[in-house]
Amino acid sequence: MNSAPVIAAVDGSEHSLGALEWARAAALRHGTGLLIAHVLPDHAQLYAGRRAALHDASQPEKFADPVRDRILALFGGGPDFPEGVRYEALEGSVPEALRVIGAEGLMLVMGSRGRGGFATLLLGSSSRAVATTAPCPVVVIPHAERRADPADVAGEPSVGRVVLGLHAAETPDDVLEFAFAEAAARGTTVQVVSAYAIPPAPTMVIDSPFVVVPPEGLADGGDAVPAEREMVRSQTERLAPFRTRHPEVPVEQAAVPGDAAGRLVTASRSAALVVVGRHHPRRHGRSLFIGSVAHAVLQHAHGPVAVVPTLHDDA
Repeated sequence: MNSAPVIAAVDGSEHSLGALEWARAAALRHGTGLLIAHVLPDHAQLYAGRRAALHDASQPEKFADPVRDRILALFGGGPDFPEGVRYEALEGSVPEALRVIGAEGLMLVMGSRGRGGFATLLLGSSSRAVATTAPCPVVVIPHAERRADPADVAGEPSVGRVVLGLHAAETPDDVLEFAFAEAAARGTTVQVVSAYAIPPAPTMVIDSPFVVVPPEGLADGGDAVPAEREMVRSQTERLAPFRTRHPEVPVEQAAVPGDAAGRLVTASRSAALVVVGRHHPRRHGRSLFIGSVAHAVLQHAHGPVAVVPTLHDDA
């Protein structure tokens, strides 16, 4: 059993409870515990502090937490959470409290909008801040209005897959390892998407999000442009150690012209999860600026997105 728990950040809203359900399923897939974290709102933190100051420490009085009570109801309504599930009420700002608790997590799961978010916003400020600073992978679950109807995406090439946005030369190992581990836990395929800047050849017709090219299908001739063939070759070399480490995980490769973020957003309509690296690959791994691809995918994705930081200095 993995010792690092899946962390679900909740605020009691329906949107955050949907993220909790995603986190609960992830904990079961990975054989680990579930930690439910609720950052108390400012007024509740102030009230709790005053209550603590008025009562002797030897006779503590529990601060009422309606979010805890509501979540307990989802787990059967008993007085305590089941084995393997832990609940913590945190104090402080949302990004800072979740950044601290994220240090112990396998991943941190949260909704794209909090309780106070405007309906028109695709990504709330707290979600953006946590995805930028948390010390573990952050999975952001989009609100219901952005999700595609399963019936509309049944024939798309990314259905049920873990889609990995890869810059073959620069994406850290941690990002690839997360994608392969998630695919292994789900029993599904990793679909690798890399973009090249050269426009497609006139004979190349793109009428789907991207064309999946098996490595064995590459040839020195053919209709594919040289940049496409070179990109798939670079992918194949970069993926080799991860294929060896995870032989049970099928891999599909796609080299696409132009906009990587746009192709990943399209794939998110039907993918089980889209995985991207946190920072611009040419910036330091501890940069406070999220990369342009990760930012764009978070803003516009139709399904869950995992933003993975550089977890190891030698990655």
